[in-house]
Amino acid sequence: MGLMKKLAVIGGAAEAARRYARKNPDKAGRYVDQAAEFVDKQTKGKYKGQISGVAGKVKGAAGIQRPGPQV
Repeated sequence: MGLMKKLAVIGGAAEAARRYARKNPDKAGRYVDQAAEFVDKQTKGKYKGQISGVAGKVKGAAGIQRPGPQV
């Protein structure tokens, strides 16, 4: 698969994720929080601050307004 085609596929998937997050902010926020908790657990808390920051940026980019629990 060519680079441009891969980028188009990734862009389409990202847009689909944004639409889902806008329609289901509670579920999407929970999924982001679960993913952040999983990564934090796998790294044994070593990158807690960075993971929390990234989770916040993901929620902001996806348009999720509801703040979730901090990891």
